[in-house]
Amino acid sequence: MTTIYPVILCGGSGTRLWPLSRKSYPKQFVPLVGSSSLLQNCADRMRGPKDTPYAKPLILTNESFRFIVTEQLTAIGVDPGPILIEPEGRNTAPAVLAAALYLSKVDPDALMLVAPSDHVVPDKSAFHAAVSQGVTAIERDRHLVTFGITPDRPETGYGYLKLSAAPDATGAAVALDHFVEKPDLDRAKAMISDGSYLWNSGIFLFAVRDIIAAFQDHAPNLLPPVQTAVEDAKADLGFLRLDALAWGKVEDISIDYAVMERAKNLSVVPYAAGWSDVGSWSAVQELSSPDENGVATTGEVTTIDCNNVLIRSESASQEVVAMGLENMIAVAMPDAVLVASMDKAQDVKQAVAALKAKGAPQAEALPVDHRPWGWFESLVVGERFQVKRIHVNPGAALSLQSHHHRSEHWIVVEGTAKVTIDDKVRLVSENQSVYIPLGAVHRMENPGKVPMVLIEVQTGAYLGEDDIIRYEDVYARN
Repeated sequence: MTTIYPVILCGGSGTRLWPLSRKSYPKQFVPLVGSSSLLQNCADRMRGPKDTPYAKPLILTNESFRFIVTEQLTAIGVDPGPILIEPEGRNTAPAVLAAALYLSKVDPDALMLVAPSDHVVPDKSAFHAAVSQGVTAIERDRHLVTFGITPDRPETGYGYLKLSAAPDATGAAVALDHFVEKPDLDRAKAMISDGSYLWNSGIFLFAVRDIIAAFQDHAPNLLPPVQTAVEDAKADLGFLRLDALAWGKVEDISIDYAVMERAKNLSVVPYAAGWSDVGSWSAVQELSSPDENGVATTGEVTTIDCNNVLIRSESASQEVVAMGLENMIAVAMPDAVLVASMDKAQDVKQAVAALKAKGAPQAEALPVDHRPWGWFESLVVGERFQVKRIHVNPGAALSLQSHHHRSEHWIVVEGTAKVTIDDKVRLVSENQSVYIPLGAVHRMENPGKVPMVLIEVQTGAYLGEDDIIRYEDVYARN
């Protein structure tokens, strides 16, 4: 049987579900519904049924997310296959083409199943059945296949797919007539009544050679720079970095505009078993099992006399109480709180833009900063001092480094730290501390099998994260 290679697109700007999702940690990494992140759910779904020819996933992501991707997939037992690092975002067409060109060298007969990492598709069996229908369409007609979602409401936030005929009960692929841009409400109602329109999911299934041929026919300008970016890619710690110079010449364009809206050999597999792109807080409310009054809550939340609300507390020490609210969203983070009318759910990115314009760090950065070795969060920031909690994963190590402007005190509160200060190495156990003088060359490691947590107190004239000189780094950061 032909092997199916899952291709997971893992970028994102983190604006639509602010403040929980941000540029530094967008929604695919967040457990929005349940205990697993959207990326983890996607990767699990893309494993395929048992004893079927699904390969390891091919991931396309960026420099900032590469270690988060690896950590999250490893945590659920998914062995990530190749991870291609995009030097900068260029939309979905170049990403899909890069994946196709890479896979053409691995398996010229491959099928590639392309999906965003941040969608919710709860029924895995139904999804795999739909993929099988897509495989049939490819084998029979050599078609490019997209998946269309059976609409349950007139939606103005999605593009639509006009089918050549209404879907039948078998779930078989139907020829695509044309794409429809996001409609106004009256047009959306008319399309729902028509019965031959589906939402455009952004999920695709192609034979690798067919999608490359489609790019040659409809977007030939993309081929030379993307091919060069793949051919000149450099291996780095198990990642493959696409060549930045070539990638910088690639047009920023979606796969729909570049190829799909121009191609004639298109089929759509109808899908009616539940799907969401989780594109707004109102979508999160729908997925969060609201009660009979439409009240959906997460975390330490108390609601009194509320209707049609989403209330979330994202800190175990933060109690959120909502009284007499209707059609409201409230999301409380340690460093930012969103309070909005439910009918403004699609406009949250405007708040991000306003915060960015005023220079607020909350626009893009979370208080928790994820790193290859674990994470840290700032607990207190004052004049000439800062207090952080630092979590180091088992076996992980920070870079060998020094600082020009600050000294540090480390107090271990969980596990054991292996500490290097200049030419001395020592173990620091729970309830012990160590002082790092300004200018000292130092490193922190976790030699144990459980996480190591310490409290760091920084003092000095400048406490920015860019006050660092790296001498050695196992993660090959500059």
